Amino acid sequence: MKRNRAEIVSFDNEPLILVDERDNVLGYDSKTACHRGRGQLHRAFSVFVFNRHNELLLQQRSSQKLLWPLYWANSCCSHPRQGENDLQSAQRRLKEELSIEAQPEFVYQFCYHALFGDIGAEHELCSVYIARSDEPVRANDNEVANWCYITPENLDRELAENPERYTPWLKLEWARLRDEFRSRLAAL
Repeated sequence: MKRNRAEIVSFDNEPLILVDERDNVLGYDSKTACHRGRGQLHRAFSVFVFNRHNELLLQQRSSQKLLWPLYWANSCCSHPRQGENDLQSAQRRLKEELSIEAQPEFVYQFCYHALFGDIGAEHELCSVYIARSDEPVRANDNEVANWCYITPENLDRELAENPERYTPWLKLEWARLRDEFRSRLAAL
């Protein structure tokens, strides 16, 4: 596994965009405040990157993460910054976390809420993207503990047999991609 320099690209005091379920901006609050307790609804995005063999790039979240540390997640997920749209932020984070460039395609948006014990929660209006890239991955140690490519069939099997290893948003998003958006994945 190639590693990237350990550049810090995410900050606890980073202002996240608070929204309602219709994506109307309500204000801003720190990442820490947005994830404390039951969480505040904020904008987020998830990117699923596939290589030329149609394998999906998964990342294992860093042990430094407050929520779901060392859980396996989709290729990249984060939050847009003030003044950035979701697509710009997705491209930025792919570069910051994995050192890859891609052209993500928007697929759908959904709202979810997931508690991580008594530590905090994700409460996000999340835009889901798919992308293709064969660029070599160099993971940022501050964001990514490990990464791998997996076939869709093997991910389906893993999620059925070992769901506790995976983040709640990966499970929700992957199920919908495989069910409702199978043709979009095939066309990628």
